[in-house]
Amino acid sequence: MKILINATIHTLNPEHPTATALAIDEERILAVGTDDFIQAEFARKGPVLNLEGRTVLPGLTDAHVHLQLYARSLTHIDCETSTLAECLERVRARAAVTAPGGWILGHGWQQNDWDDCTQGVGGFPTAAMLDEISALHPIYLTAKSLHAGWANTAALRASQITNASPDPAGGALQRFADASPTGILLEGAMSLVSQAIPPAPDEQVIHEIENAQRRLWQLGLTGLHDFDRRRCFVALQTMQARGTLHLRVIKSLPVEDLDHAVGLGLRTGFGNDMLRIGHVKAFADGALGPHTAAMLQPYEDDPANTGMLLLDSEEIMEIGRLAGSNGLGLVIHAIGDRANHEVLNAYAGLRKFEQENGLPHYRHRIEHVQLIHPDDLPRLAPLGIIASMQPIHATSDMYAADRFWGERAEYSYAWQSIWMTGAPIAFGSDAPVESPNPFWGIHAAVTRTRPPGLPNPEGWRPAQKVSRLQAIAGFTTGAAFAAGVEDRLGHLAPGTLADLIVLDTDPFTCAPDEIRDIHPLKTMVNGEWVFGD
Repeated sequence: MKILINATIHTLNPEHPTATALAIDEERILAVGTDDFIQAEFARKGPVLNLEGRTVLPGLTDAHVHLQLYARSLTHIDCETSTLAECLERVRARAAVTAPGGWILGHGWQQNDWDDCTQGVGGFPTAAMLDEISALHPIYLTAKSLHAGWANTAALRASQITNASPDPAGGALQRFADASPTGILLEGAMSLVSQAIPPAPDEQVIHEIENAQRRLWQLGLTGLHDFDRRRCFVALQTMQARGTLHLRVIKSLPVEDLDHAVGLGLRTGFGNDMLRIGHVKAFADGALGPHTAAMLQPYEDDPANTGMLLLDSEEIMEIGRLAGSNGLGLVIHAIGDRANHEVLNAYAGLRKFEQENGLPHYRHRIEHVQLIHPDDLPRLAPLGIIASMQPIHATSDMYAADRFWGERAEYSYAWQSIWMTGAPIAFGSDAPVESPNPFWGIHAAVTRTRPPGLPNPEGWRPAQKVSRLQAIAGFTTGAAFAAGVEDRLGHLAPGTLADLIVLDTDPFTCAPDEIRDIHPLKTMVNGEWVFGD
C-alpha cells in the first residue's frame, strides 16, 4: 500500500473534484479524501509520502500517437527548421558520418515555413537539392504532416521510381512539366520509398519503443492510443510478455488488415488494461500542408485544387458494415471540410445499420476534424461520434490555415464549438507530427498561441479556446471515454486504476503561459512509480 498526503489533487471526478490525500492498494486507488481521513484509516498500512502541497493529476493519455514512428524519429534527423538551408545543413552533417550506401532518414520538414524554398513545384523542395549533398546515400525525409515525403535520386532509384512510374492508388508522384519525378511523394506514394528502406531488426524496434516509453513517462503520459501498424503491435506484445510494457496502449488496426482481423475474430476491446484492441483506422483524405485535405471549395492559393478524397461515404459505409458486423468500431482520418462531411454521412448510415441489425453503438471516431463546415458541426453529438483532436495542430498550422482556407478557418480546430454541441472530445498530439508533450497541447487549447505569444495575446481565433478543465479533460476523461475504459481510467476515485502524475506547477492556477513549461516530477502507472522515484 502507498499513502500520498499533503497534496493538491485534481481528481477529474465531478463528484469529488479535489482532495489532499489518497491511498493506493496494489494497482488501484483505495480511497481519496483529506489528510486526516486517509492517515487515520490507512497510515499504519503502508509508507506515507508527503508531497508538500504539490499538484496531482490523473495520468494523461495521448489519444493519437504513431508510437513506432515517434520512437524511430528520436534517431532521425530533425528537419523541423525555419529555413530550407538549415534543413539541408543537418542532412549534410548526417551524411558526413554515414557510410556510403546507408540510408539517411529525417522527419519534420514543412515547406510552408521556408521562404528560401523557391525552386520546386508548388513551393516544395526537390531531389536535386538532396543530390547536391550526396549521390552515394539514399536520402528520405518525411514531412511534418506525415502526408508527404522528399527523396533524392538515389532513394528514387532504390525504390524503382522512374519517369514511367504510374501514380499509385491513393497517392501521387509530384512531377515536373516533362513528367519526371520532382522527389516529392504525396500520400500513398510514400509507401513506394518506405518499402525500399531496409527494416530495422525486431529487437531494435523494441529497444526504440522502450526508449520512447521512458520519454513519455517524463512528459506525464501514462497511456496512448497508437495508430502504427503490425510491427509496432508485435513489439508491444513482446514487451508485455517480458514485463517491460508499462504504458497503457489502445492499438488501432489498419483498414488494409480488416479482413485478417475479421478472420481471426479480433474485436474492439479485446486485451487487457495494458494493451487493448481499439478500432479500425482508415483515411478519408490527406493533410493541410501538402494541399491533400479534401475540400468542399478550392484552396485559397490554388483555385484548381480541392485536395484528395481517399474514401467517400459509400466506401466508408462498406468498411463500416464489415467491421461493425464483426465487433470492430471505426476511426477515420478527416482533415478537410469535404472529408468530414463524407465521414459524417457514412456514420449516419452506420448508426442506422447498427440499429437495424442489433449491433452495439460503437464509439466511432473522427481523427483530427481540423476543418468542419458549420452545417456539419451539429451532427457529431446526435450520432455519438468522438472528435479526436490535437490542440497543438492549431498553433502549428494557424498561419497556413488562414492562408490556404481563408475565412473558412473560423471553423478549423473548433474545439469550443464542438464542445458546445455536446460531442465527446479526446485530445492528443499526432506525434511525431507534433511533440507528444501534453502540456504543450493543454497550453495550445487554453491560449491558442505559440511562443512567444503569437499571433497576439488573445490567441488565434480565440472563440475556439477552451477552459483549463476542458483541456485537461481531453487528455484524461475524454481519452478514457474514447477507449471505453472511463469506469477505471481518466480520473482518481476509489476503484480506479492507480495512474497519476505529480507536477511542479498547478495547471489550474498558474498563469496561462506557464502551462507549457510544466514538468512532471513523478509518474505512476498501475500503482508503481515509473519515473521520478
